[in-house]
Parts: sequence; structure tokens; C-alpha cells
Amino acid sequence: MAIPKDYMEKLYGGWLGKVIGVVHGANIEGWSYERIAQTFGEITDYPYLFKHFAADDDINGPVFFMRALADFDPNRLTEREMAHTLRNYAGEGHGFFWWGGYGVSTEHTAYLNLKNGVPAPLSGSIEQNGKTAAEQIGGQIFSDCWGLVCPGDPFKAAELAGMMSSVTHGGDGVRGGRFIAACIASAFVKGKVEEILADGLSVIEETSDYARMARDVMAFHLEHPGDWREAFAYVQEKYGYQHYEGVCHIIPNAAVIVLSLLYGQGDFSRTINICNMCGWDTDCNVGNVGTILGVLNGPGGIEAKWKDPINDFVCCSGILGSLNLQTIPQITADTAKLASKLNGEPIPEWEEILRDDSAHYLHFELPGSTHALEWKYRGNERILLANTDREAYQGRRSLQLTAPSVFTGTTFDVFFLTYGSPGDFDDSRYDPDISPTVYPGQTVEAWLKLDETVGTGLHVRLFAEDVFTGRRLYSAPLVLNGEWQRIGYQIPYAENTAIGKVGMEYTVSGDSSLREKSFSLKWFLDEFKVYGAADYAVDFASQRMEKWNALHQTVSLMTYLRGIWRLEEGRLAGGHGFEPAECYTGSHLWDDYRFRVKLKPLKGEQHSILFRVQGAMRGYAVGLAPGQTIALYKNFEGYRALQSQPFPWNHGLEYELEVSVRGSLIEVSIDGSPAIQYRDEDAPYLRGAIGFGNDGGSRTAYSSYQVKPLL
Repeated sequence: MAIPKDYMEKLYGGWLGKVIGVVHGANIEGWSYERIAQTFGEITDYPYLFKHFAADDDINGPVFFMRALADFDPNRLTEREMAHTLRNYAGEGHGFFWWGGYGVSTEHTAYLNLKNGVPAPLSGSIEQNGKTAAEQIGGQIFSDCWGLVCPGDPFKAAELAGMMSSVTHGGDGVRGGRFIAACIASAFVKGKVEEILADGLSVIEETSDYARMARDVMAFHLEHPGDWREAFAYVQEKYGYQHYEGVCHIIPNAAVIVLSLLYGQGDFSRTINICNMCGWDTDCNVGNVGTILGVLNGPGGIEAKWKDPINDFVCCSGILGSLNLQTIPQITADTAKLASKLNGEPIPEWEEILRDDSAHYLHFELPGSTHALEWKYRGNERILLANTDREAYQGRRSLQLTAPSVFTGTTFDVFFLTYGSPGDFDDSRYDPDISPTVYPGQTVEAWLKLDETVGTGLHVRLFAEDVFTGRRLYSAPLVLNGEWQRIGYQIPYAENTAIGKVGMEYTVSGDSSLREKSFSLKWFLDEFKVYGAADYAVDFASQRMEKWNALHQTVSLMTYLRGIWRLEEGRLAGGHGFEPAECYTGSHLWDDYRFRVKLKPLKGEQHSILFRVQGAMRGYAVGLAPGQTIALYKNFEGYRALQSQPFPWNHGLEYELEVSVRGSLIEVSIDGSPAIQYRDEDAPYLRGAIGFGNDGGSRTAYSSYQVKPLL
């Protein structure tokens, strides 16, 4: 089926709806219908608002699972590739999803099965894990992405969702994933919820408990169309938690989804509010319903009161930190690229935007999009941000910025987060660890136009702000006028600098007669980009522990797979355990670079640096190895040696290890002397982050590292 003309807008609406739904239900997750009614009465808005919403498993799943389409041939996917994707992007025992124990948490159970050699789909099956564990809610809540990449094709969406769901679930746990994905795919082309539900039912067995439940709720609605609370009393009696074992069974929550879709009758606000007031697994249910209604209505059908607090911001908690701080337009573009790849057809009018490979690309072509831009006014006034079709440097839309009341000499900032610390969030819901998304050496540029001068001028400087010190690296100033103007600069090489914000610092200038009189300013922003190679160095003595809570403490800038990683005596010290212990930083987008590290082996026989890391299951390692050697390894579902050379090394001595990667060529030196040269001709990894690791119970101390572009 051809990709619809309005695909991008509906896709953006779907992701908006997903995030809004999850945030709407997050802080009352697990509450009963009675408790919600007693506390809030009729819910018409967010029960809670967040400074920035921390990661949630309902968002992690679809954001990362769809990357199977990027990492493999989408037309040759099986459960094996889906299982690889799950293990590649999830840290072990932390973040991503609920690690509630074997036989309790469905995903935790399946992860350990996979790790210990139980293949998918047996890993999630009733046969392996029993009906109670296999039929919990996870297969349903993570399946939005498959509907989003298959617009108008519920059967293809269901097939992909079924493969992914079966990695962790069985029975109705898989049927729920197929049903939700099919409903979302249908919402791109169907206009009524009854038609959407019919498409969802068409991809699961008629005799299943899941299908029987959905038909029962639909029949009740036909007989009693007026009162959703009456319908919930029916659902609570016939399909309530009391009938099912496990922590969070899929059937009661799926019944709430069907109910809210029917009684909401296509209205986004009413539907998500009904879904939330029913209780149970609120963030999961409202998230799925939000995606369906977001696609059905597009962003224009979602009230501003839902979109404004979200502000396009998304935090995740996968294993690669540069993927954990995103925006909804960014995720929308990534999804569209995968849909185009999967369906073998371009997306008209969006090809240029989707080809762009910048670390950040703020284009504002999606109606209402803000790309998570924030403002700070050094006074008591607001800066108003509004997506508009009045002006555009490229395309049809831009961001209109309005300062309603300013004076000559006032200064204010407009920026976006490029790193997240505990202080930026209200909690650490699913343990997000974040690496910066912007680095020294990269280029920042934007296009700006002043709308009204009122006899004044507006000076702007781009800035990159260090999260530790607040120190800013500035561009040269630009005075805005009534024409589109480019401002840009390359962030200079820096040491011990973690860029936490990138933005624009504005200063109002003008006639001295206006100094005591307030006036308004309006201007436009378009094509705001960050791109290029990183050029920086870090001494671990400059870093800090990020203390989210008593159990979630990590080294700044780092994410980790497993192991104990801490700062000790000014060094990154870590490892332990008897399987690979690894931590990562940098960006998954980096291609060619030079990575230099000073390390000291403390205990054990394996001490490495990692490069071109694409997750827990993909990347390279090189380092001090058993048998007094230096060895190069490639990771695909486990490390295998590519090449080694004799090198006498000793515990307690410091070594400088350097690797350069250009295309498929890997060159390694130690203490300034060439050691290994290897060209990987077997599906080489051409991009990826950097990191540190060891194995076999080893312990290593790293004092510093440097990343340089290859000239």
C-alpha cells in the first residue's frame, strides 16, 4: 500500500499522542478507578506536570525496537533479529524496562532466557515461561512503532509486531501487540474508531480470549452507548484484575483501551481522559490510545494544553546515551526513514529533510513543532514560541518567537538541552543515563529574520554552555534585520567541557529614548543545525558522579551495559564480573575519528577501549589481552578476535592506547608505536560511539581520553 500523502503529519501526531498519553498516565500508574475518582473527580488535564519527563518503558520500547529496520534488511527480519535488537539497546538489569526478576517481569525473564541460549520466539513463549508470565502487558505497549512504519497496512504491521512481541511474550501477550499495531496502521487511512477496531481484530484469532474480550466490550457499547462509567463497571466485573494472575495482565488493560476508543468516539482529549480515569496500567493504556488517536486526528486534532507541556521533548533510557535525549520531530524523521526503507518508496516533499544527517536538525516543517526549544529571560517576562507558516527560510514553516515586553539592554536565551543531569528532571523513572548530543569541534548554524524593529535592534550570539561550570563558548554577534540571515560557528576544541545547552543569546539594542519604555519584538528561526566531527579531550579528574537516587548513580557523560563504574582518585575505575563490563560515551552518529586513551590495568587479563559502538551486541574493542598481547576484537552477539600482536604489559603501569578509524580501516598504536592495522571487509561497522571495557573479572583505571577528527 502506498504511503499516504499526509503521512508525516499523521506520524508526528502519533508520536505526540504516544508521549502525551504516557505522561498523562505516568504518575497514577497502578491506581484503581475508585482512587482516581476520589482524588481527581473528572480528569480533563494532566494530573501532574514535569520539569522534563524522565524515561519510561512505554517510550523506550517503540523508539528502540524499530531500529531493527535500520540494523538489518527489513524484508528479511525474523524473531532472531528482533531479539538481537532488544539485547543490543537495553542495558542489563537497569533502565529500559522493569527488571522485576525472573518469572515476575516478563521482559526480564525473556532477556535472561536469550542471554542463556534460549532462542526467540521460545524465549517469550507460554511453553517456556508459563501462561502467567507470557501474557502480561509488554507485547502491547511496545508495538506502536510497527503500526507507524506500516501506514494503511494492518497486516504487515501485525506481522512485525508479532515477531517482536514473541521475543518476550506468548499467547494473548503477542495478540495484543498485533492488535495495537494493526489499529495504528489502520488509523492512517480509516476515519472511524469502529473501523480501526475491526482492522485490529482482523489480525488475531477469532477464538482467542483477546478477541472475545474486544467483541464483548464492543457489544456492550452498542447496547449502552451513553455512559463510559457504566461500561467500565462491566469491564471491571467481567475482565478485571481479579480474574488474572501476574503483575499486569494484558486483558484488563486491553479492555480499557477498547472501551475508551469507543466512548471517546475519535475525540483525542475525551478518549485519553476516559482511558486515564479507568485506572490500572494508565501510562501504558493511555499511551497506546494516544498513538491511535494522534494518527487519526493528526497534530491539529490535539489541543495545545496537551502539546505545550510536552514541548516535543523525549527522554529515553537505552544503552547509547546519544539516543536518550531526543525530540518528537527527530523521532518522527527516524521513523519515516525506516518506513521508506521498509516499504521501498520515498516520502514526497520530505526527501531532503529525511536525507539530512545532522546531529540536530530543527526544521519546523511539522505543524506545531518546537523541537524542545526552551527560553530563559533574565527578568519576569515570557518568550512565546509558535510554529508558523507566515515565514520560512526553506520549506513552508518556521518558528516565530515573540518577546511581548522588553527594554533596550535586556538579554534572554533560547536554547535546547544537549545533556541531561538529575537536576533537569523530577525523577529517574526508568534510570536514564545520557551522553551529550553536541561536542566541541562541531558546527552550529541557524537562519534568523527580524519581523518588527520598533526603532530597535536585536543582537544574537550562538552559544554552547558547559554543564559543569556554566561557561559559554560564543560565536561572533549578528545584528538581525528584516532579511533572512545565517549565523554559524564551529565550537572550538575544548578540554573537560560537557556541552549541556546549545542556543542563542539575544540582546536588545536601540534608541536611548526607548530605554525606559517596554515594547514587543518578533522574529523567526529556521534551519537550526548542529553537525560535523567532535574535537575534545576529557580528564576523568574533572568529572563527577551523577546521583539520581540511592540506587541510580553513574559517571557523568557515561552510560553502561554492566559492571561497577565509579570515579576513584581522579580516574574512571571499573569492570568486575566475569562477562564483558562496558560503559559508553560519544555519539552513535560518529564515523571516522581518532580515539586516544590512557589506561592502567589493575587486575585481570582483559583491558580494552571500545569504538564504533552501536550497542551491547555491535562494535569493536582493542586492548591489553591475555598472553602478553594487544588484541583487536569485533562484537556481534559476542566478541571474536580479529588480530593480535605480542606486547609485554604489566599491572599497575599506565599505557596510552590509540585507535584511528577511517571507513573500514582500523589502525592501533600503543605508547606511540604502531601495533595493529586491520581492514574489516566483513560487514564493517562504519559508525558508532566510544567506550571502555574489560572482561573476565578484570579491573581497569582510565585517566583521560581524547577524540579528534581525521584530517
